[in-house]
Amino acid sequence: MTHLSGYRIMWMMVLFDLPVVEPDERKAATDFRNFLKDQGFEMAQFSVYLRYTSGKEAVEALTRKVEGALPVGGKVDILQFTDKQYENIISFRGREKEPAPKNPEQYVLF
Repeated sequence: MTHLSGYRIMWMMVLFDLPVVEPDERKAATDFRNFLKDQGFEMAQFSVYLRYTSGKEAVEALTRKVEGALPVGGKVDILQFTDKQYENIISFRGREKEPAPKNPEQYVLF
């Protein structure tokens, strides 16, 4: 079995600010959030979704899918970073520092 390197495993973060004033805008924003969940993203914060991927190629494929599902209005940004970079995240809940996040089980190639 070969374990993938923390320098090759990638995280993908989608951040968005979508209009939600009109009913059709709220529906488009909800549809976009549901799309991200269907693609395996998890909510990190409201309008910030995160997904662990097998590498750069997976990020590129997911980016194309996200691009195809973009709502008409608003702003969407996609960040990508290695697992090694993500392990240095510092998080707080209120004034309390949280322990480093536990990564999903690492992909194993046969």
